Amino acid sequence: MLVKTFCAEVAGLEATTITIEVNITRGVQFRLSGLADTAVKESYDRIRAAIANNGYKPPTADLTVNLSPADIRKEGSGYDLPLAIGILAAHGKISDTMLGDYMMIGELGLDGRLKPVNGVLPVAIRARKEKFKGLIVPRENVREAAVVNQLDVYGMDGLADVISFLNGSSNYEPTIVDTRKEFYEQQYDFDLDFADVKGQEGVKRALEIAAAGSHNIIMIGSPGSGKSMMAKRLPSILPPLTLAESLETTQIHSVAGKLSSGTSLISQRPFRSPHHTVSQVAMTGGGNRALPGEVSMAHNGVLFLDELPEFNKTTLEVLRQPLEDRKITISRAKYTVEYPCSFMFVASMNPCPCGYYGDPTHHCVCTPGQIGRYLSKISGPLLDRIDLHVEVPVVSFSQLSQMKPGESSSAIRERVIKARQIQQQRYKDYKGIYCNAQMTERMIHLFAEPDERSLDMLRTAMERLSLSARAYSRILKVARTIADLEGSEKIQSHHIAEAIGYRNLDRGDWAER
Repeated sequence: MLVKTFCAEVAGLEATTITIEVNITRGVQFRLSGLADTAVKESYDRIRAAIANNGYKPPTADLTVNLSPADIRKEGSGYDLPLAIGILAAHGKISDTMLGDYMMIGELGLDGRLKPVNGVLPVAIRARKEKFKGLIVPRENVREAAVVNQLDVYGMDGLADVISFLNGSSNYEPTIVDTRKEFYEQQYDFDLDFADVKGQEGVKRALEIAAAGSHNIIMIGSPGSGKSMMAKRLPSILPPLTLAESLETTQIHSVAGKLSSGTSLISQRPFRSPHHTVSQVAMTGGGNRALPGEVSMAHNGVLFLDELPEFNKTTLEVLRQPLEDRKITISRAKYTVEYPCSFMFVASMNPCPCGYYGDPTHHCVCTPGQIGRYLSKISGPLLDRIDLHVEVPVVSFSQLSQMKPGESSSAIRERVIKARQIQQQRYKDYKGIYCNAQMTERMIHLFAEPDERSLDMLRTAMERLSLSARAYSRILKVARTIADLEGSEKIQSHHIAEAIGYRNLDRGDWAER
């Protein structure tokens, strides 16, 4: 008897429907074809134990299982459930009348319980696209899959529940998630707020500009000056995610297996802060299963690298292409996948190895050579891709002891949202362009052209600081954002002057003060 069940294989953010064909004849052998990896091949042992522990006798017959299309590599434990159902249906223990209506995914424990798997959201999207009536998943994954509308999603606790459902002996209701309600309720629920930050008005102004235009920023200052504290509060002033952005971000985290149990949609912009020992593969993505890396996990959010010079230099250099293209293609011998990675790059660093160069309250013990070697760990091409360079001064006691809170994140966010709305209206006819940081060179000439006075100021800065063509474009992009925050249609000279002031590390004498 031949029976077919359906699952899906996830590669990148795309899922491909996999048809599991089970044929049973007289004999005693088990054959599995279709480029299955070790986890799939080992599933038969788990399935036999699960079937036995749920009151069914494992079939003593010749079983041939084919995973079609046979030229796509099948990986992971998510095939356990559809394989088990296919085997039982071929053996006549389950009615096969409903098998063509449902896609299934889930790992089986030896007792038959269903365990959560990664990548359920892309599978649910594929099931709806293929016009399946429903999707059967482990209960821990049900809210993640239920965000896809026009698809009945059933969360099951174990193999026995799935058998009862397919045989029609028990009634189960599909899980319904009010996606929009939950999404909008959680958008502004932040634990950290800029009201906690004392002083540092200049740095907060730079972070506001960075958030308004989605610009990359680096903060340089002594230990304890508040660099990490302010960086962690940056998501609280960013514009809220749209539903489309949220769905794409949730897909990435679903594939990576980073969604917590019971999560439906990610409603706040992600904030990723990997340790400086992170490897190149962990940063960009890849490995045996082509999982997304930190740059993709930060998509539509913030990637924060604390103590930037402590990171491996080759790891930092792989950021160059993602920062420009806002997507990353991972190519290996067995696969090629592409992940989006449009993020704000935020970094912090000390000015020297001891951390106190230029600090009025501490004595720096570093030699000029040590300072130069320390700063040289950040390559020029990478630094060129960072729009704003901000020095973080030491906070005085009088500022720290103030009881009055600083400006709240909500007040700053209102200004940022207004500036972003101006940008969205400006770029509405340009596909994939949503903010000033994404402007192309042609768009800079259209929307960020300086007047004569500003051009003279920019020419002087270019000559004195020996700025690159990329730095020239970055200055104009930042100036455009500053003008948007002011509600100014034209870029004026004071906008250019402020943007130039955020290129501190381009000064050749920066380490010689």
